Amino acid sequence: MMQQRARQTTPVARTGPSPENSVWLSVVGIGDDGWEGLSPAAREAIHAADLVVGGDRHLALIPAGAYETRAWTSPIRDAVADLASEKPRQVCILASGNPLLFGVGTLVAEAFPNGQVRIMPHLSAFSLTCARLHWPETEAKLISLCGRAKERLNAHLFDGARLIVLSADGKTPVEVAALLCERGFEQSTVHVLEHLGGAGETVHRFDAAALGNFAEFADLNTIAIDCVAGAGATVHPVVPGLADEAYEHDGQITKQEVRAITLARLAPCPGELLWDIGAGSGSIAIEWMRSAEGARAIAVERMKERAARARANANRLGVPDLRIIRGLAPDVLSDLPRPDAIFIGGGLAEDGLLDACWQALSPGGRLVANVVTLESEAIVLRAHADLGGSLTRISIDRADPVGRMTGWRPAMPVTQWSVTKAPAKAGE
Repeated sequence: MMQQRARQTTPVARTGPSPENSVWLSVVGIGDDGWEGLSPAAREAIHAADLVVGGDRHLALIPAGAYETRAWTSPIRDAVADLASEKPRQVCILASGNPLLFGVGTLVAEAFPNGQVRIMPHLSAFSLTCARLHWPETEAKLISLCGRAKERLNAHLFDGARLIVLSADGKTPVEVAALLCERGFEQSTVHVLEHLGGAGETVHRFDAAALGNFAEFADLNTIAIDCVAGAGATVHPVVPGLADEAYEHDGQITKQEVRAITLARLAPCPGELLWDIGAGSGSIAIEWMRSAEGARAIAVERMKERAARARANANRLGVPDLRIIRGLAPDVLSDLPRPDAIFIGGGLAEDGLLDACWQALSPGGRLVANVVTLESEAIVLRAHADLGGSLTRISIDRADPVGRMTGWRPAMPVTQWSVTKAPAKAGE
């Protein structure tokens, strides 16, 4: 019998926190079941604290102790950063459910190195909702409307979708139902779950069209939506290249086929930032944000009417976080955060615009410019000679009536220049 070769493994060194980085800050998730629902380890973290910080509701859920208590001040990001002055005292932060799920735990993780912080999650509203409704967590989409516009839902309304929404307050369920009805999803089943996990837990079930009869729910509520698209529902696919009719515009819009090609060149990735220069209706910025999780965009548009249309389009298509800057590029670009990609759809002939965009673009970033005039094409040709990249001529013909017959009607050809900036060298 052939002798089996011994498996070789590499031991992994395990090191504890260094003395200067020892844990002094705990983040404890707490549910509506309060103290009784906490694990022994979570209770010990609270008892061992010199200072316990949280919202008024959270602080009311724990018993009095030897620790000092402090309610959050606004803005909470600054309040988290200020906790550094409490070290080396033991500090415990109370948070709702899982602190890393749209919670303060994310801010703490950003502010303090891992060796200083211990995070102890509780069951989240998302997990509790799925358990109550028997929904697999992998099949539900979580959306937070806490401090966020309800129009975010518009990007996720598809027939058969299951959405779990973290409410801002007791009015949110009625506002959400109104949005569903406006979009043609009035037949959707809406569950409003109040005080999940607590003694006062209540689950209400409605059709979206009937929910408007209720004025308000408990402030502590979660909404679960089983989406049903009615005959008149408006559904916009996620794929780039939405129909031109999806946008309000005055003709200043990157047409559907050209838009799809442009987004492919821009190559949106999760969390990346786009500058859309000469945004018009905002279609490129909007579809950039819809194409990748957490993708961000800044639309620059000098005309008031077009900026207003871009705002309305962003809300209707589910990306209300689109930032719109009114002004003329390059004048308004200097204070903007550095982009990962830039689209120039207008204003290329403005003095210094291309140079300003190239200087601002992150190493490894992509720049795409679409032009239709000979003057702008000359600028693009010179830029291609200087910086490289690729040139593409895009010509679209559409079938249109010609009397009683049908013929091809060409759109203005678009010259597209796309280029990738060289990545930063090691050590830069």
